[in-house]
Amino acid sequence: MRIILFTGKGGVGKTSISAASALRSAQMGHKTLVMSLDAAHSLSDSFDLDQRLLDHKKGALIQLEEKLWLQEVDVQEEIQRHWGEVYKYLAMLLNTSGLDEILAEELAILPGMEEVSSLLYINQYAREKAFDVIMLDCAPTGESLRFISLPTTLEWYMRKVFKVEKHLMKVMRPVMSTMYSVPLPDDSYFESIQSLYEKLEGVDKLLNDPTTTTVRLITNPEKIIIKETQRAFMYFCLYGLCIDAIVVNRILPPQVSDEYFTNWMNTQDRHLSQVEEYFTPVPIWKVNLFKDEIVGKEDLIHLAEALYADKDPTRVFYAESPYKFLKENRHYLVQIKLPFVSKADIDLSKSADELIIRIGNFKKNMVLPRRIAGARPSGAKVEGNTLTVFFETLEE
Repeated sequence: MRIILFTGKGGVGKTSISAASALRSAQMGHKTLVMSLDAAHSLSDSFDLDQRLLDHKKGALIQLEEKLWLQEVDVQEEIQRHWGEVYKYLAMLLNTSGLDEILAEELAILPGMEEVSSLLYINQYAREKAFDVIMLDCAPTGESLRFISLPTTLEWYMRKVFKVEKHLMKVMRPVMSTMYSVPLPDDSYFESIQSLYEKLEGVDKLLNDPTTTTVRLITNPEKIIIKETQRAFMYFCLYGLCIDAIVVNRILPPQVSDEYFTNWMNTQDRHLSQVEEYFTPVPIWKVNLFKDEIVGKEDLIHLAEALYADKDPTRVFYAESPYKFLKENRHYLVQIKLPFVSKADIDLSKSADELIIRIGNFKKNMVLPRRIAGARPSGAKVEGNTLTVFFETLEE
């Protein structure tokens, strides 16, 4: 089974690329699901589906072709299916605090409910071997990172807090209920959380297995967007996910010769060179700006051809993490894969939150996590094909 996450800054074209990739996958014979993880769903719009069909299905699977299904998770439906007792308790608590009942019900939809609901489906489909490929049209970068961090967070809560909290409520509920008017969670609340956790069990292993799950970062050749892509790259590496491609979308094609676009062309050329510096050796795919918006099956087929040519989109195109972040005693370590170089070939410097690596004419700018960016570089070594840079914390 393959799981592929498509993510990036809002508006870079990840939904169209997710849809085109899923269509190509299905046409190559893989039983494929493309699922939207974005609260503002637009995946169905890419396929130009009839809204009446979506209203009828309400978050369920929709079969588009013999081997292609689409799903846009509906959080209201998922609340009834998975979050009933948790949602009811939160809505009651908010209403008791003085909020209007309708507002309390709206606010009781916590951040993360949609992501957990999507994870439940992914785990279910994996256990049932329902699909060969699941392609995820992720929300913008921040929400995508929350999506992949939720299994670890929930596991920590269940191991460290849940049992203690449940026991305390059992002991204190009879006493507290006579003293305070604030409602306390009952057993059904805790049973609902326990059930969710059991249904999610194992999904973290799926996400962290590079032979199963990879991330494809979508970007545009613009300074601000590339900077966010760098940061996303770093965070996905921190979470242990494998990034197997960078897609640079909406590049002005060479046939654009109008003088009006000269500056744009020059700017994009400069940023494309930076993309090579930042993300090599991860494969970088370049897609030109189309003449019109991409809507419907025919447009998606053309986009898939531009993106993959004759390649199978379900392949793992790069299997290694190009760098890792570690901590040993008072030192943070950054390990970078650099085959066929010696220490004498490498020039290192640090500027603000970036580590800059120069090898001859090659330069790589690597965004550092905030904690490491605030630490002092204290040395480096090369062993085999790995460069390790040491950063010493300023505490002590």
